[in-house]
Amino acid sequence: MPAMNEPKLIAGNANRTLANAIARRMSMHRGMSVSLVDARVERFNDQEIFVEVYENVRGEDMFIIQPTSNPANDNLMELLIIADALRRSSAARITAVIPYFGYARQDRRTKARTPISAKLVANLLTEAGIERVLTLDLHATQIQGFFDIPVDNLYAAPVFALDVEHNFRGRLQDVTIVSPDVGGVARARELAKRIGCALAIVDKRREKPGEVAEMTVIGDVKGKTCIIVDDICDTAGTLCKAAEVLIENGATEVHSYITHGVLSGPAVERITKSVMKSLVITDSIEPTEAVKAAPNIRIVPTAPMFAQAILNIWSGTSVSSLFETDTLWPIYEGMYSR
Repeated sequence: MPAMNEPKLIAGNANRTLANAIARRMSMHRGMSVSLVDARVERFNDQEIFVEVYENVRGEDMFIIQPTSNPANDNLMELLIIADALRRSSAARITAVIPYFGYARQDRRTKARTPISAKLVANLLTEAGIERVLTLDLHATQIQGFFDIPVDNLYAAPVFALDVEHNFRGRLQDVTIVSPDVGGVARARELAKRIGCALAIVDKRREKPGEVAEMTVIGDVKGKTCIIVDDICDTAGTLCKAAEVLIENGATEVHSYITHGVLSGPAVERITKSVMKSLVITDSIEPTEAVKAAPNIRIVPTAPMFAQAILNIWSGTSVSSLFETDTLWPIYEGMYSR
């Protein structure tokens, strides 16, 4: 049975721009004004986080929009405290909309005496009163199994497919999708399948985290327009090196599509000076002024997809329908032509 009350949105400070965009998009879908719940999320002088909700949320279906990006710990605590405030205010259901799920790279024990931090975060979210999680391109899909509550993991691939088809129209036959490592082959293969392009792999060998010792291209990229696909770009060292190796192996140009633009440290400078013609990221993480100003970085919106997913969750209809490019195209109509 569809919910009787309207869905209500509340946001922390991690990505207010995306939260407002989702609210605007939902207003278009609903034919009525949807705005963020009036609340304050502030810090005391000692940096303790304080949350106060000014509107009645008793019996409401609440959606907290808060990526746990840099500063990851602060944004995670904001999410937990907002959830606690809503639970103690008798909200009927609390869904955490986490466009970028921090700590997802710590999903297993790679060495002795190390934590599985992604599982710890899952436990924290559940104990805070969150009853459902909506996220985008989890670094490892098995993280969904860390939760004992429903997790809806959306994919950027359908949106990226629309963008590639639009921007590379007429030359898709020359496009090759590239995975920057063996672990990301499934993600790259998915996009390659959607747009009907060839697939290649850059095999890398790390001596230690953050450094790449050697790279080898598996597949034919000579004379091709290469598109590197990955979920996270942090310092961009691996990405820029992979682009150089592809050019050295005969690629005519290199572009990259990355879901989460963490882009920390020297990343923006590296990308600006790299051989990549363009880097496309989503707005799952609030872009810095440096990212916005970079001439070869472009941002595609996720608000249309998240707004529709929230409405589907609220109404009890399928979220997996958003995994298909043909389903998303009407939502993004006006932005992309086919």
